Amino acid sequence: MKDIILKAENISKQYRLGQVGTGTLSHDLNRWWHQLRGKEDPYLKVGDTNDRSTKGESEYVWALQDINFEVERGEVLGIIGKNGAGKSTLLKILSKVTAPTTGSIKSRGRIASLLEVGTGFNGEMTGRENIYLNGAILGMTKREITSKLGEIIDFSGCERYIDTPVKRYSSGMTVRLAFAVAAFLEPEILVIDEVLAVGDAEFQKKAIGKMQDISKGEGRTVLFVSHNMGSIASLCKSGIYMENGKIIMQDHISKIIDSYISSNSNSENYKCHKEVQNYISDVEILNKGVKINQFGINDEIQICIEVIYENILSTKVGVALLDRNKNKVFTTHFDLSNISNARKKMYFTCNIPSKTICPGLYSFDVALFNTTGILYDYVSDICQITVLETGSDMYFDNNYGNVFVNCKWDEKY
Repeated sequence: MKDIILKAENISKQYRLGQVGTGTLSHDLNRWWHQLRGKEDPYLKVGDTNDRSTKGESEYVWALQDINFEVERGEVLGIIGKNGAGKSTLLKILSKVTAPTTGSIKSRGRIASLLEVGTGFNGEMTGRENIYLNGAILGMTKREITSKLGEIIDFSGCERYIDTPVKRYSSGMTVRLAFAVAAFLEPEILVIDEVLAVGDAEFQKKAIGKMQDISKGEGRTVLFVSHNMGSIASLCKSGIYMENGKIIMQDHISKIIDSYISSNSNSENYKCHKEVQNYISDVEILNKGVKINQFGINDEIQICIEVIYENILSTKVGVALLDRNKNKVFTTHFDLSNISNARKKMYFTCNIPSKTICPGLYSFDVALFNTTGILYDYVSDICQITVLETGSDMYFDNNYGNVFVNCKWDEKY
């Protein structure tokens, strides 16, 4: 039996575009007249999809449309999507900052939200006073807040400024204190919208560790929105992928991230524009001479590079493999110093042996550089490929790492 702590049913949110936020007097009267006769709101039948890049035909837009999902107690749910996908609007509805146009939210327990830097903080009050204020808003007694006060201040790292008005805090300090309050005052559901991006790397690592403790050790629920796929992958087990106000996919977080990155990456082979005099003129990914972008783990991957080799000496061509978070997995290069450069165009092939790259989503960087450090040309994050598990003898797991190493094994007696 699932222990559902949060449930969204048919959530939709409509906004009116332009300077008037919610509507006009004539529209309000029209709504009232329809309601008086027991008819549906006429403006729910109109409205464009929330695509910020195109010009719509209606003055109404659906920021969210027909959102349905459930969250179990202790689950960490990642919500990802492009800017304008509706993530923040959804979290505002879940936090009861704004009401949905249609649908309902059912929750069991207190919800604490970190939607913007300093949400709920009074700039004229000190950090200490704001801790008590936020605790009271969350329904905590003064005694409960006092018992957690030392831990909150210590975690935030703002002890020296705790009796200084918050308006004098930097944005990073404000986030530190706001997160510490939300995390330590023990809400059943913690909603976080990208605010950790303001903090430094040390605090982000600390905050993610705390969120893992909250979900695993204390059994509380976290909804986490971020554009940092590394943070999402390390923290969340399941996820929702949103686009134009709709849920496109809901699945295990690794599949969600792969789908999101696939839709935003350059999966085509690289070809430089003719008007640009690049040294690296073409890059293709092949398997047995065929252009493809999906490989099995037992397939050899060929990176074919066309170079305009003219007036450059002592040169190397290099290839770097990038994982789905754009971290370099490995690099390799080939020395061209001893090759005659009489021809204007030359072709090179880098062969990645089979059973080298573990299943996952990858792309490439290709560079042409001088042995003294001069960079002639560099193309990044191109030729996206997917390595599949099919036909492999890999162990059963969701995370294989990036590289399979055929180490030497010895049996000892």
